[in-house]
Amino acid sequence: MAERRRYRRRPDRPVAAVRLLLETSGFIYRKWGAEQHCKAGDWLVDNDGDVYTVDAGSFEDTYRAVGVGAYVKTTPVWAERADTAGSVDTKEGRTHYEAGDYVVSNAEDGTDSYAVSADKFEAMYEADD
Repeated sequence: MAERRRYRRRPDRPVAAVRLLLETSGFIYRKWGAEQHCKAGDWLVDNDGDVYTVDAGSFEDTYRAVGVGAYVKTTPVWAERADTAGSVDTKEGRTHYEAGDYVVSNAEDGTDSYAVSADKFEAMYEADD
């Protein structure tokens, strides 16, 4: 992989999100080439038409409300472009990625990771170093 760099989400790129505050055992869905798991209290996110869930703790640590149901990611991420295809464990399941995609983490130590296609990542994030 290329060198990891620090990025910030562009402030003009909010997501729509709803917290799943229901009495439920959660649900399972298929995305990013693997099974994903959602728990009660997690967030259902619509990121410009890309819909997925985010772990409650991760969402609360990294997003803030900017309107009713609208949130922006306010914390930095660390990312690197993948030289080869692979996969990464996430809090929701496993995400597969292609060469050229970005492997992103919410923590500087590489934890709380996920993957994003290059075109989406470059539209949503800017370097912050």
